[in-house]
Amino acid sequence: MIGEAELLAAVPRGLYIGGVWQDGGAGTFPVIDPATGNTLVEIADATPEDGIRALDAAVAAQDAWAATPPRTRSDILRRAFDLLTERADEFALLMTLEMGKPRAEARGEVTYGGEFLRWFSEEAVRIAGRYGTNPEGTGRMVVSQRPVGPCFFITPWNFPLAMATRKIAPALAAGCTIVVKPAELTPLTTLAFAQLLEEAGLPAGVVNVVTTTRSGAVSAPIIADPRLRKLSFTGSTPVGKKLLAQAAEGVLRVSMELGGNAPFVVFDDADLDKAVDGAMLAKFRNIGQACTAANRFIVHESVAEEFADRVSARVTAMKIGRGTEEGVQIGPLIDRTAVEGTGALVQDALAKGARLLAGGSAIDGPGTFFEPTVITDVAAGSDILREEIFGPVLAIATFADEDEAVRLANDTDYGLVSYVFTRDLARGHRMIDRLETGMMGLNAGVVSNAAAPFGGVKQSGMGREGGLEGIHEYLSTKYTLIPAD
Repeated sequence: MIGEAELLAAVPRGLYIGGVWQDGGAGTFPVIDPATGNTLVEIADATPEDGIRALDAAVAAQDAWAATPPRTRSDILRRAFDLLTERADEFALLMTLEMGKPRAEARGEVTYGGEFLRWFSEEAVRIAGRYGTNPEGTGRMVVSQRPVGPCFFITPWNFPLAMATRKIAPALAAGCTIVVKPAELTPLTTLAFAQLLEEAGLPAGVVNVVTTTRSGAVSAPIIADPRLRKLSFTGSTPVGKKLLAQAAEGVLRVSMELGGNAPFVVFDDADLDKAVDGAMLAKFRNIGQACTAANRFIVHESVAEEFADRVSARVTAMKIGRGTEEGVQIGPLIDRTAVEGTGALVQDALAKGARLLAGGSAIDGPGTFFEPTVITDVAAGSDILREEIFGPVLAIATFADEDEAVRLANDTDYGLVSYVFTRDLARGHRMIDRLETGMMGLNAGVVSNAAAPFGGVKQSGMGREGGLEGIHEYLSTKYTLIPAD
């Protein structure tokens, strides 16, 4: 198995523009291991001019890539999947080092992220249109799908591989070229993935990567450039709103996967074994740093005490440490700001009457760790019920009947995902209809799958990633009329 030093030595450290690794105009910046606070490597820091050069490369490559046979695009994606599968341990270790998640979870992300390559390699050859006589009988209608064109992707730090493949794979399958700007906190995985795509046979300029500490300054000129055709962003809702305003100037196609405030509803007839297992997955996967993480545990008052005791026992037994260590379940939060924000939400809830059952505190360094935490009897109006936690804190509130559960679950501006645990099939179907979310797990704590459309409603965003729907985000529909005579 490759060691940390050997792995880091092999990771590219430059900007990837037009198939060439090159220096950034602003020098370099450090990538930090959140478990230790130490610098892993220094990488290129892009300027706005570097960003435009990356767009230049994508524009120059667009026509040839769009004209590339779908089977060729498919084969490149499939080779990328095979290479990623072969190097799963290397990519998992790299994510653990730069983001902090436990090695086993990072290995799971490689599997999940790779599935987007495999899925869209299969979808590339299934882009279809239609042909038929118009109702008047005066001509033939041809409806075809064309690549949208050059795309700009802004990816988050919490799933550095999966969030890249979830955007890059469908765009490549559709025939679009790309500029991707990974998060400043976790750029190494994207750089390594770009290197893998090159090895898989992707032509120069089709995917370009700019790493930078000046996200807004680099992104704004790219978004404002009239040659850009599509913007896709995963991140917070406030930033998404700003990007939407910028994109409106050029009437860009947009996909926005924004914040979440997921309810996890446990009814009195739920299988508590399944509900507790689901809670541990929905809350503590990725150390709670996921837009799909359960944020508000809304539990029927008759089973709330037992549910709280059972999850507390599980949480107390969790092993905390650097993700490279054997058996670790809780790694560090991404930075000191995340630790402080998580602590503030816990303290606000406790000040308003909540009870602490497990954890509750930051852990002294090195690293940015926070204890896995359970609080119960969370009062209405607590910040933790309104804001996305993005940390390992399980907060429990109670309800008395189904209508109250629905009201509490829907009482948010967000609508990404919900989780419901009940044995009553009719109730489960009612929840599908009544909960205002783009996705739902019914007796399941994880919903993400490359074959399913991922996305939300309300202020959780627009557009879908994955599934049959995912490739259509990168296609535009063209209608042609051919007169009968």
